[in-house]
Amino acid sequence: MRYDTEHKQRTHDRVVKAAAKAIRAKGPDRIGVADVMADVGLTHGGFYAHFGSKDQLIAAAVGQMFEEAREIFESKTNGRAPRAALAAYVDFYLSPEHRDARRNGCPVAALSSDMPRLNAKVRARFAAGRERMHLALADLIRQTGSKDATAEADSVYAELVGALSFARMEPDDKRSDAILERSRCAIASRLGLRGD
Repeated sequence: MRYDTEHKQRTHDRVVKAAAKAIRAKGPDRIGVADVMADVGLTHGGFYAHFGSKDQLIAAAVGQMFEEAREIFESKTNGRAPRAALAAYVDFYLSPEHRDARRNGCPVAALSSDMPRLNAKVRARFAAGRERMHLALADLIRQTGSKDATAEADSVYAELVGALSFARMEPDDKRSDAILERSRCAIASRLGLRGD
């Protein structure tokens, strides 16, 4: 049976989304092509109709992760005043729900330690996605009147990712929640987010 190009693209997208979830949950080195294909109801043999290698799949999945992260960022920030938008995003990012959503969470927190071991194309895709998120954050911070929004965004982004990572490492739920809360408060205080 021959399928139209739209069907092939939909299938491709399903495979990429399944790979993105699997990579977040297990890491790029621990996913198998056969398992990803099985997750979407396809055979391993169909993989090569969409990708030339596992590395191509990982690069596409990294792009998908950042697309999903951008959509979340926009859903939390669009239509809000800059400080309220930042507060909504920080509250989401440093929430127990985001901490626990490893299959759907932030790609930076999920994959930073894996990047040095991956190929140049995957690292470039990751760097481009991270930079787009950084620029979106810097733009919002700039709109609050910050004199050095780029540097402030570097610091805030690092604290968001670090706090989320630390909270995920902590086995005690109360201590994990406290890590998130302390960073939420610190960022809100530094950026003056609770006044809007």
